[in-house]
Amino acid sequence: MPIHDWTRVRSNRFHDFHQKWTVAICNSLNLGRLPPGYFAMVEQQTGGPEPDVITLELNSTSSPASGGLALDVHPPKARIVARTEAGSYARKANRVTIRHPDGDVVSMVEIVSPGNKDSRHAVRAFARKAVEFLHAGLHLLIVDLFPPSKRDPQGMHKVIWDRLHDEPFVLPPDKPLTVAAYSAGTEIVGYIEPCAVGDPLPDMPVFLTAQRYVPCPLETTYQVAWEQFPVPLRGPLELPPTQ
Repeated sequence: MPIHDWTRVRSNRFHDFHQKWTVAICNSLNLGRLPPGYFAMVEQQTGGPEPDVITLELNSTSSPASGGLALDVHPPKARIVARTEAGSYARKANRVTIRHPDGDVVSMVEIVSPGNKDSRHAVRAFARKAVEFLHAGLHLLIVDLFPPSKRDPQGMHKVIWDRLHDEPFVLPPDKPLTVAAYSAGTEIVGYIEPCAVGDPLPDMPVFLTAQRYVPCPLETTYQVAWEQFPVPLRGPLELPPTQ
C-alpha cells in the first residue's frame, strides 16, 4: 500500500486514519512480535506531543537479554544512521522517575499529526519532548508522513537531532518524508529512512534495549488502517501523485 498524500485532506480525516493506524500497530506488536514480559498499549492523548503507542516491560516476567533481535547480528536497515554520545552525559545526571502503573515504559511510537507542525511552537515542543524521552533512556519510533515546511525545512528528524548533535542533514529531494527510529543507550543512535508519497513504508525497529529490537510492520498496519478508512473519504487520496 503506497503512502498517500495526506496534505490533500483536512486534518480531521488524517486524525481518523491516525487512530486506526495506532490501534493496528499496537495489535500487531502484541500478536507475537514482542517477547514474553513486554506488551504495547495505545496511549491516551492528553495534549501536547504524547506517544501514540507505548511498549512496556513487566520486570517480574521479562528477560531483556534474550528478547528481540540482537543489534550486532541483525542491524536495522536504514538509508541514514546518525550517532551522538552527547546525550549520555545528560542521562548521568540525577533525576526522579515515575513508573507507569502497568509496567516500565521502554519505547514509544509517535505518528506525527498536522497539529505537530502547524506552528513554530508546536514543532519545537514536539522536538523538545522527543529529546526529553531520549535523555530519559526511552527509545522512540517517529513516523512523519507530512512534507517539510518553513518550520521544519528538513523534516522533524532534523529538528530533533539539532537538539542532540549539530551536524549536516539534508533530505533527498525526491524523498521528503521521514521515518526515524532512535535507540537510547550509552549513545543515541538514529536510523532514518527517507520516503515519499507513493512509496511503501519500511519496517522499522522498536527498540526494547539499546541492543535489541523488534521490527514494527508499518506497511502492513498502514494497509489495515486504510481498509478501515471510510470509502467516501478516499477520493482525494486516490488521485495520482502531482508532478
